[in-house]
Amino acid sequence: QVQLVESGGGLVQAGDSLRLSCAASGRTSSRYTMGWFCQAPGKEREFVGAINWRGTTTYYVDSVKGRFTISRDNAKNTGYLQMNTLKPEDTAVYYCAADINRINSIGRRASEYDYWGQGTQVTVSS
Repeated sequence: QVQLVESGGGLVQAGDSLRLSCAASGRTSSRYTMGWFCQAPGKEREFVGAINWRGTTTYYVDSVKGRFTISRDNAKNTGYLQMNTLKPEDTAVYYCAADINRINSIGRRASEYDYWGQGTQVTVSS
């Protein structure tokens, strides 16, 4: 079991930045790809991006490329989602997730991820 806890969400204005953290506990010896997803009201959960275990590969959806950066510090069992130049359309609950079946590659579907955090709300006002 891997437990994930997100933090760092909040209410910001358009153009501002936020950094979300995802702290892992439990079987922290497990190696996994970490993904980030978001879910806006009335919408399905959407893939934002992910990073492989070694941090050598990242993937982002087009809507956040150049604005969001995913990183991780395995020594601290923590992953990060740096969100810059935020837009009102980024408003959503953001989730981190762990895919323990992948180390080097990245999955983009929520069904591929085994463990999830509780989510943190990000609200961007115009």
